[in-house]
Amino acid sequence: MSANLVTKNLSGGHAHRVLFEALDLTVTPGDVVGVVGANGAGKSTFLRILAGDLAPLDGTVATAPSDAYVGWLPQEHERIDGETVAQYVARRTGAAAATAAMEAAAAALGTDDGDDDAYAHAFDHWMASGAADLDERIAPMLAELGLDVGPDALMTSLSGGQAARAALAALVLSRFDVVLLDEPTNDLDIAGLERLESFVRGLRAGVVLVSHDREFLSRVVTRIVELDLAQNQVAVYDGGYDAYLEERAVARRHAREAYEEYAATKADLVNRARVQREWSSQGVRNAMRKSPDNDKVRRRAQSESSEKQAQKVRQMESRIARLEEVVEPRKEWELRFTVAAAPRSSSVVATVDEATARLGDFELGPVSLQVSAGDRIGVTGPNGAGKTTLLNLLLGRLSPTTGRSSLGASVAIGEIDQARTGLADDLTLAHAFETAVPDMSPADVRTLLAKFGLKADQVTSLVGRLSPGERTRAAMALLQARGVNLLVLDEPTNHLDLPAIEQLEEALASYEGALLLVTHDRRLLDNVDLDQRWRVDAGRVSVTHIS
Repeated sequence: MSANLVTKNLSGGHAHRVLFEALDLTVTPGDVVGVVGANGAGKSTFLRILAGDLAPLDGTVATAPSDAYVGWLPQEHERIDGETVAQYVARRTGAAAATAAMEAAAAALGTDDGDDDAYAHAFDHWMASGAADLDERIAPMLAELGLDVGPDALMTSLSGGQAARAALAALVLSRFDVVLLDEPTNDLDIAGLERLESFVRGLRAGVVLVSHDREFLSRVVTRIVELDLAQNQVAVYDGGYDAYLEERAVARRHAREAYEEYAATKADLVNRARVQREWSSQGVRNAMRKSPDNDKVRRRAQSESSEKQAQKVRQMESRIARLEEVVEPRKEWELRFTVAAAPRSSSVVATVDEATARLGDFELGPVSLQVSAGDRIGVTGPNGAGKTTLLNLLLGRLSPTTGRSSLGASVAIGEIDQARTGLADDLTLAHAFETAVPDMSPADVRTLLAKFGLKADQVTSLVGRLSPGERTRAAMALLQARGVNLLVLDEPTNHLDLPAIEQLEEALASYEGALLLVTHDRRLLDNVDLDQRWRVDAGRVSVTHIS
């Protein structure tokens, strides 16, 4: 069924804080609307309102037809114990809820509470959800996506990459009239990203999505909604993501130029009014010096001079009052991030020589690789291909089954791993940070964390209770707090907002130590200056040198 989603004068936030307001948006079949903004700007809140999971502070959300099937797929960081892949897919596609509603309506038929219309509506919804043949469609889709587990496998048994493909399977198997996606690209490898892009571009349904993957946005979106927290503004840009970046840059430049012109004009008029007042006072003093004994002349001079100058001052003040005020664009908070440098390590930072590593049925190698001081290496490959195993071999965390591995002298490792485990989960963020960097005073720790957008509530919270984005920023703060000459980043852009990703790129541009960058972020790979690319696939590593 074709459906439209329409918001009018929509405002959202929390009781004590409005995040966005006056948002008018129409999503028609085939539209792909990307929602962007800094973390905390209200992107997920917006999706929740569209899904009916959260009431707006003001305005309305409506679909046409009114019974359109709106599907919301939020981020899920926790997996439900005992839930199988098939049950997970049924829940995420809405088929499980539609089945339960239909069965309840069917059971009520023939009773006092029975309602033929209610059952007919529930049955139509069940059919529309795709529940009727979902079980038959799950296994072929898992195979198509390269997920080598069956529908009966427990979600808690899957790796992060496998769970991401199960989420992708649920999305592809869904049959929503309007699709709401919150960070659908997280943990997907490049093959998964390409499959997701193909699916989104081929949808007849309207799509509203939140993503920090710039290349994904560039390839799929047809319109951008920007939630600008710093300016307290909402803007809708027609066209793709790259066109939005250009239009935004022009708009920001014009806003700054308009304010600077207004401020300069006002300052000039205020200065001229001040000069007129000074001239008025000076004219009276001169008249009094020329006619010190003639009160009549002095009074006349004083009166005439004062009136003329006062009239000029009033004219200036009137011109100032008539100026159309231009509000100064507020400078948005920026993550100023640098990687602290440690003294140079040995010339050979890490090496593996004919090394293999066996973990269960998986074997990496044999591989022979070397990381030298200052090398900048991008590591890519499908999920489950052995990238993390390779890192563990290089860093000395995993002993090779055969062959040799060694870490150089004076190597100071700084790392952001996928699970963001650099700080103890059972300590408050402040305590965990002070334990990791004992030379820093508590006051300096809080100041540094505040620079990374981590305020009192987060600093006093247990690390294990922080959001993935907060844990990532804490890990970045740790890199800035202690010296590093080997930087290991494993999917660093997951859960970072777009401004923070751009700051990360700037920090990497000025970092001079060795770098191992594991990422599926295609634009990050293009923007960071690399010497080599290592591709890991099925336990084998191929090396490409970049001239």
